Amino acid sequence: LCSNNNPYASFGATLARDEEQNLWSTPHDVTHTEADDDRVLYNMIVVRNQLDKDSEEWQKLNYDIYTLRQTRKEVRSRWKHILEDLGFQKEADSLLSVTKLSIISDSQNMGKARDILLKLSEETNIFPTSWELSERYLFVVDRLIALDAADEFFKMASVVYPKRPSGERVDDSQKAPQ
Repeated sequence: LCSNNNPYASFGATLARDEEQNLWSTPHDVTHTEADDDRVLYNMIVVRNQLDKDSEEWQKLNYDIYTLRQTRKEVRSRWKHILEDLGFQKEADSLLSVTKLSIISDSQNMGKARDILLKLSEETNIFPTSWELSERYLFVVDRLIALDAADEFFKMASVVYPKRPSGERVDDSQKAPQ
């Protein structure tokens, strides 16, 4: 039986969530998906909410949740910045909006979208080094392919967020002369 006309309810894919449990970047963000990274965050929230607020474990989990959300906001901000630089000022938010109802525009683009996303993670710093690729950005890259802007996005990301070799320090004064 489906309750509340929710087609996912019978599959157990969704849980009744209040505003505090929305997952993407802020408690009131309704664009979250139910991808693996969202489930990790959801599980952290569930565990934290079962702990005493005065406990050290609660404080640690609360900090981890906050840090993860801030990292997600930072990544989204980087993507939005590049989209706006490419001329998508009015469309940036809608291009970045991914919900459970989002679909890939063309299944033939899936391989290309994955390749570009992987290339972005390997050859730019648009994602933090500890970041696991999010399914959310696969949808965004698919949209960029449909708009014939994916290659330009990659070029701009390479310029704005160039990849630093591992171990390279921000402070160039500590490097040995070549």
